Amino acid sequence: MKVYFNNSCKICKTEIDLYKKEKIQGIDWIDITNNISAEKETNKNNKELLRRLHIKDKEKIIAGAEAFLFLWKKIPKYRFLYKFFSLPIIFNIFSYGYEFIAFFLYLKNKKLIKKKY
Repeated sequence: MKVYFNNSCKICKTEIDLYKKEKIQGIDWIDITNNISAEKETNKNNKELLRRLHIKDKEKIIAGAEAFLFLWKKIPKYRFLYKFFSLPIIFNIFSYGYEFIAFFLYLKNKKLIKKKY
């Protein structure tokens, strides 16, 4: 599985670095910052990739709060997060909260979007 994240966002990088420390086999960490290969692999443009966390598992693309659940389920140390945040009511709140925070992180980091002429 590949995890596409924004390494230029300090908050995003800090969180992903915690997950990377677990050294889980089968997870490739891909920085999406101005990464044309990531755009092609996900069929997402740079703006979409900067906006949310994405995971590619086989040929399926998972984004946003669902991507976090998928990731947490794969990392034993964080599986408790998966169990809690996957509860239906909690997931709805988490999903809206994630979108709210991700939007403001995107606005903060949108200068990273490549200008295509």
